[in-house]
Amino acid sequence: MCGIVGAAATRDIVPVLIEGLKRLEYRGYDSCGVAVLAKERLQRLRSVARVADLASQIAKKRLAAQTGIAHTRWATHGAPVTHNAHPIFSRGEIAVVHNGIIENHEELRGELKAKAYVFETQPDTEVIAHLVHSLYAGSLFDAVRRAVRRLSGAYAIAVISKREPHRVVGARAGNPLVVGRGTGENFLASDALALAGTTDRIAYLEEGDVAQIDLDGFKVFDARGREAKRPVKTVRTSGVAAELGPYRHFMQKEIHEQPRALIDTLE
Repeated sequence: MCGIVGAAATRDIVPVLIEGLKRLEYRGYDSCGVAVLAKERLQRLRSVARVADLASQIAKKRLAAQTGIAHTRWATHGAPVTHNAHPIFSRGEIAVVHNGIIENHEELRGELKAKAYVFETQPDTEVIAHLVHSLYAGSLFDAVRRAVRRLSGAYAIAVISKREPHRVVGARAGNPLVVGRGTGENFLASDALALAGTTDRIAYLEEGDVAQIDLDGFKVFDARGREAKRPVKTVRTSGVAAELGPYRHFMQKEIHEQPRALIDTLE
């Protein structure tokens, strides 16, 4: 199961993105990456090792930014190699991270090739990046809303544009996505656990939602294209839940935690 973290703030959010990926490591992954908007251009680092290796690369590059997205990937379409790792770019202007599978990606790939888009990776995700780019006309939110109407399958996505600092757009269909509410900063993530220690104010997106986060807050449009209100709830999470602890691997941890999980669910 892949993982997504996104952020828009006035501070350096790269440490938040990396910490979020670390909290999502329990899902398993074969590559990871981060893309940020810095110095008026999209910058990206990716790794087929652990999140710790990605963090090391970031430290060496001294990467810092106020807008960004990050991802842990389980390979479905395309081998687990660096150039297939997310985030995926379109012409250096759009960056996308994606959980799930786009079932009509071959059809869309043909359409986009006819429009002179060059595909540099194997994953179906590149279809999303080019589709959003092809529909962009000054509003990333509108471009993503139009793009997801063309997608068949299950997905959660987060998208940034080099033209729109302090803005991240997300959408979900079949795969979960949440908004994390901060003060003068806001976040997207696969689940609330990814944002533990950053914010406990969480809004859960519903099936078919498209959401935009920026410095002031967030807005959501539902599957019918109508603006919707998603309540912000206080969700108490702990980073300890995502840590390996004394176990040899996360599967062993999950087996031993089943009784506690069942009790918590019933309560």
